[in-house]
Amino acid sequence: MRLLLLGGTDFGGRAIAEAARDRGWEVTVFHRGEHPPPPGVAVLHGDRTAPDGLAALAAGEWDAAVDTWTSAPRVVRDAARLLAGRVGRYAFVSSRSVYAWPIPAGLDEDGPLADGDPDAEATDYAADKRGSELAAVREFGAERTLLLRAGLILGPRENSGRLPWWLERVSRGGPVLAPGPRDTPLQYVDARDLAAWTLDALKTGLHGAFNVVSPTGHTTMGELLDACVDATGSDAKLVWTDPAAIEAAGVAAWSDLPIWCPPGGELHDALHRGDVSRVLAAGLRCRPVAETVGDTWAWLRSLSPASDSA
Repeated sequence: MRLLLLGGTDFGGRAIAEAARDRGWEVTVFHRGEHPPPPGVAVLHGDRTAPDGLAALAAGEWDAAVDTWTSAPRVVRDAARLLAGRVGRYAFVSSRSVYAWPIPAGLDEDGPLADGDPDAEATDYAADKRGSELAAVREFGAERTLLLRAGLILGPRENSGRLPWWLERVSRGGPVLAPGPRDTPLQYVDARDLAAWTLDALKTGLHGAFNVVSPTGHTTMGELLDACVDATGSDAKLVWTDPAAIEAAGVAAWSDLPIWCPPGGELHDALHRGDVSRVLAAGLRCRPVAETVGDTWAWLRSLSPASDSA
């Protein structure tokens, strides 16, 4: 298989490039050059937002493309339009944020969607991702387009700082505020599991939208933080705290305390209780949380000597 990766050389896209390379696929990465791509892949440079920024793609042909764009839909439109005659299948890494808010617990891929314009400039995350979905489908057609509506993505090289925040905090030891309840169910996907499923889906010709995230309760807040303690080997003591007390103290779920949302609320329903029966039936396999946490900690420690003494 010949795979074209549009951008994404830092976290999730990099996992896709590495997984495809390790399968023996011919991988080409098209990006601006801000982050070094993994070894063993071909590289094309260009700025998708600039006039003639896609020129390097004009002569190539690939069996599939994966696009990780997160801003103006018209950028996806332009790339998909150029590639429609040169690429067999187009996978767009979207988000479960494309569903109309509030996102109820148990919502599947047929739920109501946010408004989006395939020709728009950047507006907000949900509209941009939805508009980009529409752009990809319009240019490639529904039968050749795969929409990966990812949820929370964790794993080595995570660049949003959620799991790394907890690992760094736990590594310092001492009492650690642990937002309860301990059995609060979580829903996420390891970037490497997302990558493996994406490649399988492209090879078998899947199309349409899929919520690419683990089953709710694949792990819990307690299991996640226990794994952080085990991975770091610190003397941290988890102090489990009721959500009401956390809210009364002015501490915000998700932003101040990454990953966590109090169960029963809109945010938890939206982020950690989506229906994933379609992607599970299509073969998504999710590794244990201890592996995701341990590998992320190993990556953090590899970044600099300062990480070893954190």
